[in-house]
Amino acid sequence: MKTMTCKQLGGACDLAFQADTFEEMANLSQAHGSEMFKQGDEAHLKVMAEMKTLMQEPEAMKKWFDDKRAEFDALPESQ
Repeated sequence: MKTMTCKQLGGACDLAFQADTFEEMANLSQAHGSEMFKQGDEAHLKVMAEMKTLMQEPEAMKKWFDDKRAEFDALPESQ
């Protein structure tokens, strides 16, 4: 199991997520983002707008995703 924060995953806070795979980590992050969106959290809304812009460029989005996966893969196992 590995640990990453919302900020490490491109978000706005230090909430930590734990998952065995990068896909699980991404799902946890997306669920958190959805909750922050519902709450109207300004910091998260700002980074969501930046992500939306990034998503308009498929190559940039792929690179971002690949970089985050590599960061996850390089992490030590949590205890």
